[in-house]
Amino acid sequence: MTEISERYDALATEFTRRVEAVAPDGWDAPSPCAGWSARDVLRHVIESHTAMPGYAGLSVALAGSVEDDPRAAWAEARDAMRKLLGDPALASREYEGHFGRTSLQATVDRFLGFDLLVHAWDIARATGQDETLPAAEVARVRADALALGDSLRMEGVCGPEVPVPDGASEQDRLLALLGRTP
Repeated sequence: MTEISERYDALATEFTRRVEAVAPDGWDAPSPCAGWSARDVLRHVIESHTAMPGYAGLSVALAGSVEDDPRAAWAEARDAMRKLLGDPALASREYEGHFGRTSLQATVDRFLGFDLLVHAWDIARATGQDETLPAAEVARVRADALALGDSLRMEGVCGPEVPVPDGASEQDRLLALLGRTP
């Protein structure tokens, strides 16, 4: 495994823990993302997992549906990404991205890592789970988010930053930066 695939695996494991803990009737609970349920958050993460390989000329087709079986749909998307990242030729495939030339694995690391971490919190908050995120990843994702500059506030990315008190935890500062009320 590469450093990127190991990081993806760790974040996917954290995300999976949240997904597997959602009660069958919990998927329609409102999430911190305005207008989205926990199911909508999961759908977004799955759609990102299937769309991202397309940027590098690859495709991922899933048989499962988040409507029918959210856990199985997530497991299928996660396993498809693990398979791509496990193949060096596919993982390193390059393409011209929004921020210039990049590779599938670099995009997964930066953007899916971001999504997995933050949306794990969204699902946890929506469904009454432990909201604690891995501290090292919180710091890394916060640095990546700050590096995005104005792109972070593009339509559909993140809302306006939410104020937090002095002395707020790193996790709360990240969530506030991303427009969430910790």
